[in-house]
Amino acid sequence: MGKPTGFLEVTRETPKKRPVAERVEDFKEIDIDFTADKVKSQASRCMDCGVPFCHSGCPLGNIIPEFNDAVYDQNWAYAYEILSSTNNFPEFTGRICPAPCESACVLGINKPPVTIEYIEKSIIEYAFGNGLVKPNIPTKRTGKKVAVVGSGPAGMASAAQLNKAGHTVTVFERADRIGGLLRYGIPDFKLEKWVVQRRVEVMEQEGIIFKTNTNVGVDIKADDLLEDFDLVVLSGGSTIPRTLGIPGSNLKGIYPAMEFLSQQNKRVAGIEREVNHMGKPYPMGELYATDKNVVVIGGGDTGSDCVGTSNRHKAKSVTQVEVMPMPPKERAAHTPWPNWPMMLRTSTSHEEGADRHWSIAVKEFIGDADGNLKGLKIADIAMEVVDGKAHQVHTNEREIPVELALIAAGFLHPQREGILAQLEEKGLEFDDRGNVKAHNYQTAIDKVFAAGDMRRGQSLVVWAISEGREAARAADIYLMGESVLEAKNISSFAVA
Repeated sequence: MGKPTGFLEVTRETPKKRPVAERVEDFKEIDIDFTADKVKSQASRCMDCGVPFCHSGCPLGNIIPEFNDAVYDQNWAYAYEILSSTNNFPEFTGRICPAPCESACVLGINKPPVTIEYIEKSIIEYAFGNGLVKPNIPTKRTGKKVAVVGSGPAGMASAAQLNKAGHTVTVFERADRIGGLLRYGIPDFKLEKWVVQRRVEVMEQEGIIFKTNTNVGVDIKADDLLEDFDLVVLSGGSTIPRTLGIPGSNLKGIYPAMEFLSQQNKRVAGIEREVNHMGKPYPMGELYATDKNVVVIGGGDTGSDCVGTSNRHKAKSVTQVEVMPMPPKERAAHTPWPNWPMMLRTSTSHEEGADRHWSIAVKEFIGDADGNLKGLKIADIAMEVVDGKAHQVHTNEREIPVELALIAAGFLHPQREGILAQLEEKGLEFDDRGNVKAHNYQTAIDKVFAAGDMRRGQSLVVWAISEGREAARAADIYLMGESVLEAKNISSFAVA
């Protein structure tokens, strides 16, 4: 703790955003970054709390008070050393993580928590800008070859750690560029893709081999993969979108959110849009929200991303509907500190313009004579108690105009077709949700491990990085009998 009274003297401050009228004209990131002195001031708020519950809030177990202290002392090199010991990609989490660490901050019990996420971003950007980020090339190779299937944050983290342990790592990606949904799911206004590419280039210098446009299970069969490599890490995403199954779902104008978002990311990058993020042809042609009434179905981060992208397309109107009730504006009693709080969150995309509705039942898509979407029948959801039991009732049924409906209702499980089906024939097992079953990251096939959304289901980028790191350590122990890789910070288990 650099300044004992910092939390009493300095108020929480986060970077200002570019004006709405300016930022909706492009897809650039929207933060206006702080000076180093301002970051130092925010780091001074980290108090001598005794037990740093932020460790338990962070899935990576980041050593947060120590790097805050180093930032306050302006010892950026030491801050980077601490941060990079637990987090392979702070440039990602410092931009797009919902910061569960901040929800667990002890200062947050009765004051606004420390701006941990932004301090993290500041550390890594200083490190890149001042030559502190250097390729971590192993001095000795083990002779073991590892295949990582999928190049999202879990696959990238697993590859980085296994390479660090001295194994020769090849990452297979069916899309045309590395990054998974970091590349083709998260809009550039939240994460510009040069940030992803910068890290990929460092990893290539470290000796990691990336093979894009390679659909494992099609271009490379499971038998060949198991024969050519000593170990395989499955780190693909949870890619099967949840559908609504309501009348009219076959109308033109209804699309999964990721089809819409991945197209726009390719547009920004100047990439031909012949295939989507799953390597499959776009069946619907170019998707634009321009001059359309857009309805986004789903109230999570992906839905928010659709709102922001639609605003930049100059949609006629943007409406977002969510089946769940509106969360409270303050931390709910059933999610007390240090838990992740259930509360209303308004994203920067919402600030740019969106008509948000909660407790909405989506009942039917309405089409015109040519099969094009023209409306959506919705109703309010209310609860009615009958014979002592609560029942859901629909009231105020109505139709709203819509020419583009984007389904942002989450994902079910990884794609079974292809590599997973081939491995299933060899004994691969799945859990009740359709995810790959893996105890301590090891599947029923000894030399096949799993990490990320493919193992735990759809989750946060920070959880994917944690999964990738932990899977790599388990895989390293399997290959070598022991591991030189860091174990997860033990204090991260302080809270059950």
